[in-house]
Amino acid sequence: MADWVDAWSEDYGLTAQIDACVLGGGMYRGYEPYWTGIRNDPAKVAWITGSPPTPAEREWARLAAEIPHYVLSRAQTAALWPNTRFIRSVDDVASLKQTSGKDIYLLGGAETASRLIDAGLVDELRLILHPLVAGGGKPLFRAPMSARKFELLNTTTLDNGRVSLVYATS
Repeated sequence: MADWVDAWSEDYGLTAQIDACVLGGGMYRGYEPYWTGIRNDPAKVAWITGSPPTPAEREWARLAAEIPHYVLSRAQTAALWPNTRFIRSVDDVASLKQTSGKDIYLLGGAETASRLIDAGLVDELRLILHPLVAGGGKPLFRAPMSARKFELLNTTTLDNGRVSLVYATS
Protein backbone atom coordinates (compact mmCIF):
# COMPACT_ATOMS: atom_id res chain seq x y z
CA MET A 1 0.00 0.00 0.00
CA ALA A 2 1.16 3.55 -0.76
CA ASP A 3 -0.31 5.19 2.35
CA TRP A 4 1.75 8.32 1.75
CA VAL A 5 -0.37 9.11 -1.33
CA ASP A 6 -3.69 10.80 -0.61
CA ALA A 7 -5.02 10.16 -4.11
CA TRP A 8 -3.88 9.00 -7.53
CA SER A 9 -5.88 11.65 -9.30
CA GLU A 10 -4.60 13.66 -12.23
CA ASP A 11 -3.29 16.78 -10.47
CA TYR A 12 -2.09 18.63 -13.56
CA GLY A 13 -5.45 19.70 -15.00
CA LEU A 14 -4.66 17.91 -18.25
CA THR A 15 -7.88 16.02 -18.87
CA ALA A 16 -9.22 18.62 -21.33
CA GLN A 17 -5.91 18.56 -23.26
CA ILE A 18 -5.53 14.81 -23.78
CA ASP A 19 -7.25 12.20 -25.87
CA ALA A 20 -4.89 9.23 -25.43
CA CYS A 21 -2.50 7.70 -22.89
CA VAL A 22 0.74 5.76 -23.28
CA LEU A 23 2.17 3.57 -20.55
CA GLY A 24 4.47 0.62 -20.14
CA GLY A 25 3.31 -2.96 -19.76
CA GLY A 26 4.46 -3.26 -16.15
CA MET A 27 2.46 -0.24 -15.08
CA TYR A 28 -0.58 -1.24 -17.12
CA ARG A 29 -0.98 -4.52 -15.22
CA GLY A 30 -1.97 -2.58 -12.09
CA TYR A 31 -3.43 0.51 -13.79
CA GLU A 32 -6.30 -1.16 -15.61
CA PRO A 33 -7.76 -3.06 -12.63
CA TYR A 34 -7.22 -0.13 -10.25
CA TRP A 35 -9.17 2.36 -12.38
CA THR A 36 -11.76 -0.23 -13.41
CA GLY A 37 -12.42 -0.93 -9.73
CA ILE A 38 -13.00 2.76 -9.02
CA ARG A 39 -15.26 3.15 -12.04
CA ASN A 40 -17.30 0.05 -11.15
CA ASP A 41 -17.56 0.73 -7.39
CA PRO A 42 -16.75 4.40 -6.68
CA ALA A 43 -17.60 4.15 -2.98
CA LYS A 44 -15.26 1.22 -2.24
CA VAL A 45 -11.98 1.87 -0.42
CA ALA A 46 -9.12 1.84 -2.92
CA TRP A 47 -6.54 -0.81 -2.02
CA ILE A 48 -3.50 1.35 -2.77
CA THR A 49 -4.51 4.39 -0.68
CA GLY A 50 -6.72 2.76 1.95
CA SER A 51 -9.36 5.48 1.34
CA PRO A 52 -12.44 5.85 -0.81
CA PRO A 53 -11.70 7.41 -4.20
CA THR A 54 -11.73 11.21 -4.38
CA PRO A 55 -14.03 13.01 -6.84
CA ALA A 56 -10.97 13.61 -9.08
CA GLU A 57 -10.12 9.89 -9.02
CA ARG A 58 -13.68 8.99 -9.95
CA GLU A 59 -13.50 11.46 -12.84
CA TRP A 60 -10.18 10.01 -14.05
CA ALA A 61 -11.61 6.46 -13.85
CA ARG A 62 -14.48 7.56 -16.10
CA LEU A 63 -12.17 9.28 -18.59
CA ALA A 64 -9.62 6.45 -18.58
CA ALA A 65 -12.31 3.99 -19.62
CA GLU A 66 -13.23 6.17 -22.60
CA ILE A 67 -9.95 7.28 -24.18
CA PRO A 68 -7.49 5.06 -26.04
CA HIS A 69 -4.59 3.61 -24.10
CA TYR A 70 -1.44 2.46 -25.89
CA VAL A 71 0.65 -0.01 -23.92
CA LEU A 72 4.30 -0.25 -24.90
CA SER A 73 5.05 -3.92 -24.35
CA ARG A 74 6.76 -6.67 -26.31
CA ALA A 75 4.96 -9.42 -24.39
CA GLN A 76 1.42 -8.34 -23.49
CA THR A 77 -1.37 -9.01 -25.94
CA ALA A 78 -4.61 -8.93 -23.93
CA ALA A 79 -6.51 -6.24 -22.05
CA LEU A 80 -9.94 -5.97 -20.48
CA TRP A 81 -10.53 -2.45 -21.81
CA PRO A 82 -11.66 -2.52 -25.43
CA ASN A 83 -9.90 0.77 -26.20
CA THR A 84 -6.45 -0.62 -25.32
CA ARG A 85 -3.91 -1.23 -28.07
CA PHE A 86 -0.49 -2.80 -27.65
CA ILE A 87 2.43 -1.18 -29.37
CA ARG A 88 5.84 -2.76 -29.59
CA SER A 89 8.45 -0.08 -30.16
CA VAL A 90 9.48 3.53 -29.63
CA ASP A 91 8.87 3.98 -33.37
CA ASP A 92 5.20 3.12 -32.76
CA VAL A 93 5.02 5.96 -30.22
CA ALA A 94 6.65 8.31 -32.74
CA SER A 95 3.92 7.35 -35.23
CA LEU A 96 1.23 8.07 -32.63
CA LYS A 97 2.64 11.56 -32.12
CA GLN A 98 2.16 12.24 -35.85
CA THR A 99 -1.59 11.58 -35.73
CA SER A 100 -4.03 14.46 -35.38
CA GLY A 101 -5.76 15.08 -32.09
CA LYS A 102 -5.03 16.37 -28.64
CA ASP A 103 -2.00 15.64 -26.48
CA ILE A 104 -0.91 12.14 -25.48
CA TYR A 105 -0.41 11.63 -21.75
CA LEU A 106 2.60 9.44 -20.87
CA LEU A 107 1.74 7.83 -17.54
CA GLY A 108 4.93 5.79 -17.03
CA GLY A 109 6.55 3.52 -15.74
CA ALA A 110 10.15 4.42 -15.24
CA GLU A 111 11.66 2.39 -18.08
CA THR A 112 9.03 3.54 -20.58
CA ALA A 113 9.45 7.18 -19.58
CA SER A 114 13.24 6.89 -19.84
CA ARG A 115 13.10 5.35 -23.29
CA LEU A 116 10.66 7.92 -24.64
CA ILE A 117 12.51 10.90 -23.14
CA ASP A 118 15.79 9.58 -24.55
CA ALA A 119 14.16 9.19 -27.98
CA GLY A 120 13.02 12.84 -27.89
CA LEU A 121 9.33 11.91 -27.84
CA VAL A 122 8.38 13.67 -24.59
CA ASP A 123 7.62 17.39 -24.85
CA GLU A 124 7.05 18.11 -21.17
CA LEU A 125 8.02 16.37 -17.98
CA ARG A 126 5.54 16.86 -15.13
CA LEU A 127 6.50 15.68 -11.68
CA ILE A 128 4.87 15.90 -8.28
CA LEU A 129 7.38 16.02 -5.47
CA HIS A 130 6.09 14.53 -2.20
CA PRO A 131 7.78 15.72 1.02
CA LEU A 132 9.04 12.31 2.14
CA VAL A 133 11.65 9.68 1.59
CA ALA A 134 9.86 6.41 0.91
CA GLY A 135 12.93 4.20 1.20
CA GLY A 136 13.92 1.61 -1.43
CA GLY A 137 11.70 1.38 -4.44
CA LYS A 138 12.27 2.08 -8.09
CA PRO A 139 14.39 4.91 -9.44
CA LEU A 140 12.60 7.58 -11.44
CA PHE A 141 14.51 6.66 -14.60
CA ARG A 142 15.54 3.04 -15.08
CA ALA A 143 17.08 2.69 -18.52
CA PRO A 144 20.48 4.19 -19.25
CA MET A 145 19.81 7.66 -20.65
CA SER A 146 21.79 10.30 -22.46
CA ALA A 147 22.57 13.41 -20.42
CA ARG A 148 19.70 15.82 -20.82
CA LYS A 149 18.81 19.29 -19.54
CA PHE A 150 15.28 20.46 -18.82
CA GLU A 151 13.86 23.99 -18.72
CA LEU A 152 11.65 24.76 -15.71
CA LEU A 153 8.32 26.10 -16.96
CA ASN A 154 6.20 26.16 -13.83
CA THR A 155 6.07 25.30 -10.14
CA THR A 156 2.89 25.06 -8.12
CA THR A 157 2.53 24.35 -4.42
CA LEU A 158 -0.15 21.70 -3.86
CA ASP A 159 -1.85 20.35 -0.74
CA ASN A 160 0.13 18.55 1.99
CA GLY A 161 3.46 20.13 1.05
CA ARG A 162 3.56 18.61 -2.42
CA VAL A 163 5.06 20.60 -5.29
CA SER A 164 4.17 20.26 -8.97
CA LEU A 165 7.10 20.80 -11.31
CA VAL A 166 6.71 21.24 -15.08
CA TYR A 167 9.76 21.10 -17.35
CA ALA A 168 10.21 21.45 -21.09
CA THR A 169 12.41 18.74 -22.52
CA SER A 170 15.07 19.51 -25.08
